[in-house]
Amino acid sequence: MFKSTLDKFRTIAFLEGCSFILFGITMPLKYKLDMPKPNYFVGMAHGILFIAYVVLLVLVVLQYKWPLKKAFLAFLVSFIPFGTFYADKKLFRE
Repeated sequence: MFKSTLDKFRTIAFLEGCSFILFGITMPLKYKLDMPKPNYFVGMAHGILFIAYVVLLVLVVLQYKWPLKKAFLAFLVSFIPFGTFYADKKLFRE
């Protein structure tokens, strides 16, 4: 399924980005409609995916010898909604 570490990283980046976007749905459910369960599950998934993103980022940086600036940008975009989607188009393709 995955040909390389970069393929794994790009897949996790996509899923991590999706889980971040889901917070836009689950946060209002939690605080406006008093439904905390969806936010709990999305939060747990997002946390696991973020850890996997960072671990795979380190592996990709070492394996592909990415410059420090590219590595820092790849880390930074994980904190911006839709950031990983943009980075996939601009940074993660080799």
